[in-house]
Amino acid sequence: MRNVETEKSIRQIVRSAVEAYANGFEARHVGEVDNPNGTINMKIHNVFIAALGEELQYYTALVRSLDSSLGNMLEKMAINIAKLFYEVEKSVEGNLYPEQTTKIAEFLEAYKNNKNPLKPSISHYAEIKNIKTSSELINKTHVSDYYLYDKQTNTHHLIELKIGGDLDNKKARSEKEAIFEQYAILSNSLGTDANIKCHFATAYNRFGEDREWKQTRVLQFFAKEELLIGKDFWNLVCCSDKGYEIVIDEYKKSAYLINNALNNIKQEYLG
Repeated sequence: MRNVETEKSIRQIVRSAVEAYANGFEARHVGEVDNPNGTINMKIHNVFIAALGEELQYYTALVRSLDSSLGNMLEKMAINIAKLFYEVEKSVEGNLYPEQTTKIAEFLEAYKNNKNPLKPSISHYAEIKNIKTSSELINKTHVSDYYLYDKQTNTHHLIELKIGGDLDNKKARSEKEAIFEQYAILSNSLGTDANIKCHFATAYNRFGEDREWKQTRVLQFFAKEELLIGKDFWNLVCCSDKGYEIVIDEYKKSAYLINNALNNIKQEYLG
């Protein structure tokens, strides 16, 4: 961590994010209690769940809404923390060679084929970067989950974030394709000497923090060196090996705000 005030800044961002989320989540759902097209009311018509009782019916609808919106909050919170330490962009724009697109497709097809001995490797980025061609360049803009530039180390980070990392094969392939193309565009713009690192990240380890990451659909397309799972993601975002501890500690201190909101929503819907 780069100065003594940054921990306070991180904690303030976490507190503010949780407070804003709790207030917004409560206001949204309480305001929709009499609206048949409201988020919860539209999800309670599963007759097979309804047969199990009104309370379970309510909770299954609420949890789906909570899980989705909480993930969005964590993504925004991480970006705001990253802005303390990095220049943050949400897109990459520049030129892409047709030969680079072809090479990317070759790698992806090889990864998809379990019988192909070629497996994901960070060395494949260099192969894409070093392609020499006289073909006409194609200008392309790529939306990025996170493009972070660290001025102090002159390092560019391209990150595809999936909160829990649960991907099917089609999504895993498209995520890797996006990272490959962003990398190629940046390399073409910044030069072959640019220090660009690519990552697949999750906000938490769905197998348990500090346990081995075993999401085979992800590992089919991403090398282990690319992974930023749970703690590693927050440490990078916070520019500190204590970043995860700070974020989780402050989140736990503020979580009562979300619990209060959930209790108020329950009172409105169930009485």
